[in-house]
Amino acid sequence: MQFIIFLSLGVFLIWFSTKSFTPNEITKVKQLVFNAKPMIIVPCILILVLSHYIRAIRWKMLIKPLGKSPTTSNVFLAVLTGFFFNLLFPRLGEVMKCTLLGKYEKIPVDKLIGTMVAERVLDLICLVLVILLTISTQIDLVGGYAKELLDQITSSINASPAAILFFVVLLISIFAIGYLIYIKARHSSFLVKINNWIKGIIEGLISVRKVENKLLFLLHTLAIWFLYLSSIRVGFYAMQDLDLLGWVPSLTILTFGSFAMIATQGGIGAYQFAVQKTLLLYGIKEVSGLAFGWLLWSVQTVMLFITGPISLLLLFILNKKSSKNILNK
Repeated sequence: MQFIIFLSLGVFLIWFSTKSFTPNEITKVKQLVFNAKPMIIVPCILILVLSHYIRAIRWKMLIKPLGKSPTTSNVFLAVLTGFFFNLLFPRLGEVMKCTLLGKYEKIPVDKLIGTMVAERVLDLICLVLVILLTISTQIDLVGGYAKELLDQITSSINASPAAILFFVVLLISIFAIGYLIYIKARHSSFLVKINNWIKGIIEGLISVRKVENKLLFLLHTLAIWFLYLSSIRVGFYAMQDLDLLGWVPSLTILTFGSFAMIATQGGIGAYQFAVQKTLLLYGIKEVSGLAFGWLLWSVQTVMLFITGPISLLLLFILNKKSSKNILNK
């Protein structure tokens, strides 16, 4: 159901972003995408693949405090496979990459899920920093949007204190009922399994505190987001109308594009729309802006549709050979 809702929203945004276009303008969008410079697209793909490789190294650093040391190749292939499955169904990729790595490296999946949650928290912190950097460097352009959004949130809170009180009481009631049920049945086999699962997740989550080289871990995190930013900056050279844009517009696209990737399945429709409207701030026509949105989205998506299945196959082949070698010894 969630998949259908996200996909429907994406289809609607595709229609909404082109509803005012003439047939000639739609043709122009297609021409701009298909005529993009391939010598620029290839470096963009390599930058994105490198970002996923560094993400794999960072994940491996989180796993090591659990007493496990998976091979970098397995972690990297699991990461690529996870991103691929995320394109198909929301959050499926997170489950798949933990399940696959747990299977081939004999690591408890609950602990891997904990490390994955820790990664997501770090990414959220980075996204907040990117948003703040975007606003601070372009207060005249995007500051107004941030202020308007904040005002809307504040007015909504002030306008409905009764709703907030009801929500707080509801949460307390749910917590109290859940606690009473837990006290009554805490020794049941089902709750024991759930409790052990939660403990495993927590152990994986706090693994970030036990990372050996915290400075290197931080540098890997910054490198991932810098590479995301660089893929957009380099991508500008692929289209003649955008090749004069610099790092600041790239930062704004990274900000709004990150939200768009969450809004719909695989970012379809939402990402193109976000890039189109963002580039309007810098005087880029809607046709060129939409074309660049489609170009960036297509590069990311096609790359994952190619590397994802290949990575899944390689995981099976490489680990099958490893198992045979162990047996032969």
